[in-house]
Amino acid sequence: QGRILEKTGLCSQITFGRYVRQGRKLGLDPKLFIQDLQFNKVPVRVYQPKATSDGPKRGILFFHGGGWVFGSLDTYEKVCRYLSRESDSVVVSVQYRLAPEHKYPAAYEDCLSATQHFLQHLQHYAVDPARVTVCGDSAGGNLAAAVSQTLAGRSDLPRLRAQILIYPGLQALDFNLPSYQQNRGVPLLFRERAAFFALLYLKGDALHMQEVLEGSHIPPDMRLKYRKWVSPDNIPEEFKVRGVKPLGPTDFIAEVYETVKRFCEPNLCPLLAEDSVVHQLPESFILTCEYDVLRDDGLLYKKRLEDNGVPVTWYHLEDGFHGIISLYDYCGVSFPSGKRGLDSVVNFLKSL
Repeated sequence: QGRILEKTGLCSQITFGRYVRQGRKLGLDPKLFIQDLQFNKVPVRVYQPKATSDGPKRGILFFHGGGWVFGSLDTYEKVCRYLSRESDSVVVSVQYRLAPEHKYPAAYEDCLSATQHFLQHLQHYAVDPARVTVCGDSAGGNLAAAVSQTLAGRSDLPRLRAQILIYPGLQALDFNLPSYQQNRGVPLLFRERAAFFALLYLKGDALHMQEVLEGSHIPPDMRLKYRKWVSPDNIPEEFKVRGVKPLGPTDFIAEVYETVKRFCEPNLCPLLAEDSVVHQLPESFILTCEYDVLRDDGLLYKKRLEDNGVPVTWYHLEDGFHGIISLYDYCGVSFPSGKRGLDSVVNFLKSL
């Protein structure tokens, strides 16, 4: 595998990409006590507000974005500090293992493991067991949704208070939903890159990317089965006014399906979880951006949650694009809608 990656220059691309996204080391924060620890051998960074509060604080587990390939504790340092300070919460940022070196389910297992550890040791951090939330953006939103589903049925741990999904990627069945067609060339996440990242996470290489983009990787009977959940029919009409064309079926290629069939596992694609799981999920916050290929993943999940009686707060950035939250204050350039999005998350947290 490594050799294929080297030949295509992929390794150097990824190494370079990680270097570029490192994030600058920030100085001390007068309002926060920050420490690097390990939860069940998973590296985490814990942010604790120094100011005393009346009782135990909220707890937030934060899983960063970056297509399961990029991102680190440093990349999301500003975002985590902001969340901790503004919502007066203890934030645990999780450094899960990255693809392609560590394939699915490594990232999911690390996030689950760190979450379980935190839930078992809340008293050490003076966190209220009734107010712990999982939160993530992009690939991190995918991981938060998967962890939330796994813990929904567990009676041995405190129940999660909420899940916060910021432009999450939740399925890899259909890369031709309206938002994929409309925003295929919009930075920071092109349509091809979305499939590329999903494949790197699943199997460590991006072979068969073209077939996956066309939809040849899912058997017709399965497509039919999941149509009730993954379909343009479930997306409100106002989101289909810009350039969307219905696409005919593509030929199914069995050998491609064999290599990617785990795309049908809810731990990888949470949108495909059964209703019996979805209806046990905690109160949810979903943020979507108009100019984002993943917009419809969020809209489809919102509908699934609502259909199952889960309360959903939905915040839509009409001028937003994918990745905007981490750019709310990036090297001196700031996107006001990124800050609006982040503040909508803080307001939701304060309501819990």
